[in-house]
Amino acid sequence: MRVLLIDDHALVRKGLEALLQSRGIEIAGAVGSGKEGIESAKRLNPEIILLDVNMPEMSGLDTLRALREQGIQTPVLMLTMSREEKDLEGALRAGAQGYLLKDMDPEELVPALKDAIQGKNVVAKELIGSLTRIVQGQSTSAATPPEKTSLLADLTPRETEILEHIAEGQSNKVIARELDITDGTVKLHVKSILRKLNVHSRVEAAVMAVEHGIGSKKIGNK
Repeated sequence: MRVLLIDDHALVRKGLEALLQSRGIEIAGAVGSGKEGIESAKRLNPEIILLDVNMPEMSGLDTLRALREQGIQTPVLMLTMSREEKDLEGALRAGAQGYLLKDMDPEELVPALKDAIQGKNVVAKELIGSLTRIVQGQSTSAATPPEKTSLLADLTPRETEILEHIAEGQSNKVIARELDITDGTVKLHVKSILRKLNVHSRVEAAVMAVEHGIGSKKIGNK
């Protein structure tokens, strides 16, 4: 996996380089501006791009739009401190593969990169509520397809319970602790939930859950 880092903070770039390299990830390049990022993406042909949102002169969203306008379809993950709903929506509308927060667990970064390369959408679990509002805003006039309702009905009571926790943005470790089961058991249930709901990520499962009123109240109160 070859990663291009675009972030105006040198310390962040160095930290990400060290983190990813320690896990066997190749750094194709690390630059400090959107303009340099676009040129590097053309020249280095990375497999994925990690892009900051708030940068001077050329923002991350402007950089992303420019990449797409110039025909560069490399998966882009936004990595930022911004939890603003408008930034999340802008990134997804501009073609980002995902939106992650810089205070995320470092151990979750490499799996997120791998998921994005495989074409899956990756969004920080803390922003599931925002993502749900964005999705609902885009489809308020459309009724929920009956097949989605029937998919939820296929879940076992335990799977439904775990889905509620997923919809609240909880990690497998937290779910395991609250339900007094092992991490491995939670992972197996999550895998089964994704298969039954015919989705590729826990974010998609959470959105579907919230659309049906599962976990929505707690998300709204966060």
